[in-house]
This record gives sequence, C-alpha cells and structure tokens, in this order.
Amino acid sequence: MTRFGIIKERKNPPDRRVVFSPKGAKKAVDQYPDATFVVEASDVRVFSDEAYKAEGFEVTTDMSDCDVLLGVKEVPVDALLPNKKYFFFSHTIKKQPYNRKLLKAVLDKNIELYDHEVIVNTAGFRLIGFGRYAGIVGTYNGIRAWGTTQGTFQIPKASELPDQRALEDTLRSIALPPIKIVLTGNGKVGSGAKEILDAMNIREVSVEEYLTRQFEEAVYVQIDVLDYNKRKDGQQLPKEDFYTNPADYRSDFMKYAAVSDLYIAGHFYGDGAPYIFTREDAKSPDFKIQLVADISCDIDGPVASTLRASTIAAPIYGYHPQKEIEVDAMDKEAIVVMAVDNLPCELPADASEGFGAMFLEHVIPAFFTDDKEGILERARMTQNGALTQRYAYLQDYVDGKE
Repeated sequence: MTRFGIIKERKNPPDRRVVFSPKGAKKAVDQYPDATFVVEASDVRVFSDEAYKAEGFEVTTDMSDCDVLLGVKEVPVDALLPNKKYFFFSHTIKKQPYNRKLLKAVLDKNIELYDHEVIVNTAGFRLIGFGRYAGIVGTYNGIRAWGTTQGTFQIPKASELPDQRALEDTLRSIALPPIKIVLTGNGKVGSGAKEILDAMNIREVSVEEYLTRQFEEAVYVQIDVLDYNKRKDGQQLPKEDFYTNPADYRSDFMKYAAVSDLYIAGHFYGDGAPYIFTREDAKSPDFKIQLVADISCDIDGPVASTLRASTIAAPIYGYHPQKEIEVDAMDKEAIVVMAVDNLPCELPADASEGFGAMFLEHVIPAFFTDDKEGILERARMTQNGALTQRYAYLQDYVDGKE
C-alpha cells in the first residue's frame, strides 16, 4: 500500500493547479487499489476541499503519514517534511541560483526528490508537463493582445474564463483582419497553440504559400526547426543533425519576419542553437512582425524582443527595436510582447486534469511494477541524503561553489 499526499501549494503568488483533480485521484485509486490518496486542506486550489471529500478522500492538515507527497511548484524549505518522497518542479536542474537553498534543504532532510521536469522515457523525452496548456493560453493571450493594441476588439483575460472551451468560444466571436501568423514549434506547446488557431478556424497554409502569397483572410503556418534554420555549409541533413550540432546552423527566420504580422514562439530552445531573430534583425526595415507571443519565454535569448517575463496581471509590454529598450505596449514604434511565464496558471482546472492524466499513465504505475521502465530511477534526484549519480553534476551548485 502506497499512501500519496496531494499537498497545498505554498509558493507566492499562489498557484491554483494541482497534480490530481478529485476525479483524477478517484480514477487513480480505481486503477490501483493499493494506492490511497490524502489531500492537504487548501484555500487556493482550483478544486475545493469539499470536491475531494465528495469523491471519498480524506482532507487534512497533517500529511506526516504519507509516503509520497505530490505538488506542482517548489515547496518552501520550512514546509518540507523530512524522510519523505516528493514530486514537484524544483527548478534546480539548471543550477538556478534562487533555489540552491531548496536543494540543500532536500538533502539535509533526507528527502527523495523527483522533479516533474525529468520524468522522461528511455530516449530522454519528457512524459508529463503543462506545455500544451501554455500553448493554449499563450495563443489566446497573443490574439487578445492583438485586439487590445490594435484597438479592434476587447476580450476577457484567460484567467477570467472557466475552461478551454470558453476560451475557444470567446475567440470564435471575434473577427481577425487578413493577418499572417507564424508559429514555431510542434511539440506540446506548439500543438496547444495550433489547437487554438484551428478552433478559431484560421486557415493553415504551407510554407511556400505563406512566403509567396497574399490572402484575404487570416492564415497561419506552423514551422519546425529546419524551416527556419539552415546549415552554414549549405548541406541539407536530417533534423537530428540540428539537435546534435546546433552551432553548425544559422537562423533563416527573417524570410518569415518579412511577411508576418504576429509571431507565436512555441519552440524548444537548446544550448548552442542560433537565435531565431536578433536585435539587429528587429531593426531591419524588412522586419514586419508587430506582435510576439513568446510562450517559450527565454529572457534576453533567441527571441530578441523578450527583455523580461510579463505577468498575468500585466501581460504585455513594448519593445522598441531601434532603441533596444522596453516601452509602452501602445507605442506606435513598439513590437508588442506577450511573455507571461506561468501561462498554465490561467487555466488551472483544465491544466490540472491534463497533468493528472499524464501522471497516472506514466508515473503511478511505476510504484506498483517495481519501476520496470526506470521512470522513477531517472527522475530521482536525491536519495539517502545525497545526489544520485545522474544528478551528481549539481554537487558544486549545492555547495555554493558555482
């Protein structure tokens, strides 16, 4: 019998998401009778304590008898229970300086930490995450920002709507002019963005059509890495070469920037890959993009207009390409930037349902099959008060030496 605890989110600002919704947790115990779930009382979670009680779950403030504790965001150091197994996004695998004390406390308290971000299959591909919902909300926010800054329509914030269906219904009620939208990425984020564009009945066109034709309706193109990057030596090699040798490539995105009005950035950006567009690119008279919805949100990185993350409360700002500074989003010389870095928080119920379904499919079984697929082993960052071999590279980070 394994006793799972759904913990209260304590990070500020509050996050309303959860690993398992009431129905998701019920489905888990139905499939795995040796699993039990206890829910920590919470006044911020999108699903009420009563909703869990209605599905037969105990709601309590004492999680000390749980074996495995399930959260979303980082757990504050003083709330960590020693000698437990924890799942949450620790934001430590890239040696983020602001969470060094958290990882040190995890080790000091003999906690087994499993980071959602490193729950991967044998090929190293992530199995769970909120990427799809980032794509959904980020695209909604991008369209909303277009209406706001162009003065053509006003729609509610995503966080003011109950679910994805309401987002789609809202977007179908507006009329876009014949703009061109370019979307980078076809992973979970890009797929979520595409869901919204398709729900709006925006026509998808081929790369050739997009680059060479004018349209009397709004259109979009979804492009992959080899559509907007080229090898410096001119060779045309399979996509795997780009991921293996990113430094051998240069960006070829400007041909899209010259004909696009709105750019939705939903790509994964790897170390050593070329910037998609630079500050110099944005200064070019050929650069026609008026609004960037940067869902990936790499600060001062591959999308030059992203100077900082924006917030749910204030989702847009302006980037002045000639001055290379932030300006008001309504400035006529600005590129409008939407770069909210916690987009799934705006759709907490749907995002939680989707996350729980992935967690049930890929993680829960490992507790009852002796982890035959190695899911837990690969995601286990700490054990017996020390970093596991896979994450030993973090020791200098923990020691404060880098």
